[in-house]
Amino acid sequence: MDTDALEQRFHSLSWKLHPDNFQRASEFERQLSLERSSQLNDAYRTLRDPVARVEYLLALSGMRKEGQQKQQAPPALLEEVFELNEWLDELRETRRSGGGAAALAGLRANLEAGQHKFEALLADSGRELDEVSAEWDRALDAGADEAGKKKIMEKMNEILNRRAYIRNLVNGVGQELAEE
Repeated sequence: MDTDALEQRFHSLSWKLHPDNFQRASEFERQLSLERSSQLNDAYRTLRDPVARVEYLLALSGMRKEGQQKQQAPPALLEEVFELNEWLDELRETRRSGGGAAALAGLRANLEAGQHKFEALLADSGRELDEVSAEWDRALDAGADEAGKKKIMEKMNEILNRRAYIRNLVNGVGQELAEE
């Protein structure tokens, strides 16, 4: 996607649809302008964000529905997720029991290292999503069949599920660390 062209088109349409241009129009036209302007803003936000764009594509195809994403640890990360969760449990228990500052500092250091590792994995999943999105574009340009497109969309969905799990894990660790 040419983001510069997208932005230019957005600004052009924004100007045409802006409610200020319809001050002397009928109530129906003013309301329509307001609705269309809002839809345009939503569409622009979705199209300029690669993750939101893929989520929208998958939602259109019925492959991704709100609240139905799989929230399970990706198999390749099970060991690291287990270890991170153990540290979180230890941190909570140490806080509850009034454990020493040295124990808390050690757990905090472990969690920060784990958080950084998962942040890197989150960035990797973003790059992987970009690659699969480019694969999608090439498939469309080549006139791929429905089976080929579905396979690519399944890859996108798997990446988004993994990404959501990792993002939630990173956010959870960040919240725990912020409580100190």
